[in-house]
Amino acid sequence: MSSRLAALSCALTYGTYSGLGMAAADPYQLNLPAPQTVIAQQIYDQHTLALWICLAIFIGVFGTMFYSVLKHRKDAGYKAANFHHSTTVEIIWTTIPFFILIGMAYPATQTVIAMKDTSNPDITVKVTGYQWKWGYDYLTGEGEGISFLSELSTPRAQQENRESKGEHYLLEVDNPMVVPVGKKVRILLTANDVIHAWWVPTLGVKQDAIPGYIRDAWFTIDKPGTYRGQCAELCGKEHGFMPIVVEAVEPGKYAQWVSQQKA
Repeated sequence: MSSRLAALSCALTYGTYSGLGMAAADPYQLNLPAPQTVIAQQIYDQHTLALWICLAIFIGVFGTMFYSVLKHRKDAGYKAANFHHSTTVEIIWTTIPFFILIGMAYPATQTVIAMKDTSNPDITVKVTGYQWKWGYDYLTGEGEGISFLSELSTPRAQQENRESKGEHYLLEVDNPMVVPVGKKVRILLTANDVIHAWWVPTLGVKQDAIPGYIRDAWFTIDKPGTYRGQCAELCGKEHGFMPIVVEAVEPGKYAQWVSQQKA
């Protein structure tokens, strides 16, 4: 009994902390956030396609079932058919799902392959997960040599409900990751202590950061703006308090930021 209670407590804790930050962005949001990269757009489109397919199957299956129950009930004078199997029907209900799965799997496979293509980046940044902050080291490209830590900057008073919560409650940091628009940015992910996960949904990036291993991902942002995410792997008591902020700026402004960081 105690093990069940412990498991339930862990599940509730994970659900609460992992949802705190993103819920602050839009508590009534039901769909994925607006995509800001090519990969994120593909994920969004495939998610929408899958929902429409599920809706069509739901209507078809339950529509047929309820029609049969209502129109072919015993008190309406219908007698149950007596048969064992139909080869034609079995072929149909095997063939249709096969083509549905192929239609969903083909674009999904293309997206996964594109996700893994981290070749020829303009900038490479090493991202290290710590309990409970992120470290950024610019390894190649413009900004090479820049290094800093990024921590939650939401005031403690807001966290303890002594002040009203700000617009970006639990989704604001002291040092955001800054990148130029229109440039391919490769991130090398690892961790210093436990497993973390670097997740920015609007960029279509979610990759585990594992101690002793290097994982990579990439993105190219076309519009200047601030894009927010958070750790997506339960990593301790302050898992819900290590947000990610990526600022995409014009190349000229990025060059100024690089100069300031190196000054």
